[in-house]
Amino acid sequence: MSNYIEYNDKIAFHPGYYINEVIEESGLTQYDFAKRLDTTPKNISCLVNGEQSLSVDIAMKLSRMLDTSVEYWLNLQTAYDTVTAEIKSDKALQEERKIFNYLDYKYFQTNFALPSLPRKKDLQIEQVRKFLNVSTLSVFKDRNMTVNFRSSTAELTESNIVKANIMVQIATNQALKKPAPKFDRNKLNDAIKYALTLTSEHQNFYPLIYKAFFDAGVNFIILPNLTGSKINGATKKIKNNIMLLVNDRRLNADTFWFTLFHEIGHIVHGDFGITFDGKNCHAEDAADIFAENMLIPLDAYQKFLNEHGHAITVQNISHFANQINRDPGIVLGRLLNDGHIDYRDERFKTLQKKYKICTKVN
Repeated sequence: MSNYIEYNDKIAFHPGYYINEVIEESGLTQYDFAKRLDTTPKNISCLVNGEQSLSVDIAMKLSRMLDTSVEYWLNLQTAYDTVTAEIKSDKALQEERKIFNYLDYKYFQTNFALPSLPRKKDLQIEQVRKFLNVSTLSVFKDRNMTVNFRSSTAELTESNIVKANIMVQIATNQALKKPAPKFDRNKLNDAIKYALTLTSEHQNFYPLIYKAFFDAGVNFIILPNLTGSKINGATKKIKNNIMLLVNDRRLNADTFWFTLFHEIGHIVHGDFGITFDGKNCHAEDAADIFAENMLIPLDAYQKFLNEHGHAITVQNISHFANQINRDPGIVLGRLLNDGHIDYRDERFKTLQKKYKICTKVN
């Protein structure tokens, strides 16, 4: 290591730089100087090479031996540490700028009321960092920074990882501001049953479901999608309760409810993490089966296929959905996914309803 550092127009000298000057001017070897100072040659060598910080003990010995003040030597160390920290901060900011380039500041400005700061990237970074409550945006590069990734990093770019972590961080921060009661599995089962009665409520169901899940110890948060996160949903333990996140990019009846119940399946199975697009694993398969069977009871679904599989119509889908008290779009989505209806068949478009959700819950 060197006993000084240079970065751009900044330079910092380690106290060892000055100790080395003293040794050279004295005509002594490092070994002899160390003996006179009552320390080890190795200690002096490390200091001269800038490999360790100057201790108060060595500063006091130097002051007595060289008739200087203790503060003189300690101030040299403080000055070196300060410039070193500034250099590290500058380098960290360069890395943050790279991370920030993955993001669109308008997402935070539009959805979370961050101030308008056109063409002021460093100030934008400062605002986003403060909003997310981290020391540097670089922390979001780390896989599993917020919660377990149910995916291989080989399948995700650094940009995907950053955005996924940020979405979970936002949801976690929201959950921390209004912590749910202790998780209660029995109350969750009741909340699940209640939620299933609301699938045909296309506008005002979120506050109702939110309260039911919240009382069960599950903080259900819907966030505006951060493009490129590839998140479908996420679950995370927060102390003695649970955060459940879905984004608003899947607001057709079938996709929204399937995503929600898929994440509920993860909670029921005690599996917490992020669900990504198109990622298959045992935990995801188990959550899929849970969602499918909760939304459409398997026996009823098989009976419907036996009776109408050869001639599925808008009318018999609607009738079946009414029988099981589900939105017809949920039944349509299952039939499309299972290949019983062609996605290109225009006859069924009327059954696909888009939800409008206000994600602000008082």
